[in-house]
Amino acid sequence: MQTTQLTPQLDHLVQHGYVIVPNFLGADSSAQLYHYAQQLAHHDWQQAGIGRADQYTTNTTVRQDKIRWLSRDYNAEASYLAVMDELRLLINYELFMGLFDYECHLAHYPPGAFYRKHVDAFKGRSNRILTSVLYLNPDWQANDGGELVIYASDGSVLETVLPEAGKLVLFLSEKFVHEVLPGQRDRFSITGWFRHNNSIGGVIDPSR
Repeated sequence: MQTTQLTPQLDHLVQHGYVIVPNFLGADSSAQLYHYAQQLAHHDWQQAGIGRADQYTTNTTVRQDKIRWLSRDYNAEASYLAVMDELRLLINYELFMGLFDYECHLAHYPPGAFYRKHVDAFKGRSNRILTSVLYLNPDWQANDGGELVIYASDGSVLETVLPEAGKLVLFLSEKFVHEVLPGQRDRFSITGWFRHNNSIGGVIDPSR
């Protein structure tokens, strides 16, 4: 899908604070990223943590995925970052959100791994505005598990999202509690955040 084709679906983001877009990324592009993630060496990944900067810690009772932050130094990663920058510009044009930049990482959930309920940003304490999750998993079936569960403010289940290749989820980072359920297979995704520029001392969004 071209990012411009997303325009009609942004209405759902405005009205509900989230949107789910099947086939946002084409099959070939999804497959390339999937195989790229699979061939990365063990040392290319790090244990995912919780919190940022001085409050960063790892806790595998809460979160069990491994991550790799994307950069423009590698072609496969740079191509995806370019797509998401186009999306950032489109969202700013259509919704006037003032998104300044974007950061993201690959996430690998081995079989049985999970991420307990959490929010991606706390009110007044983060410049993460809009969360994105792009799934890379071909032929994912309902009995494979690994769903993203998004909760409403009253704690009820709002959406249960199967992590199928090419599917994009966008939601307001401060608004939605969500979790990743254990899966039966290796599960790959790219999680990212569109951000405002909350510079301190010339440093954009002091260290993640």
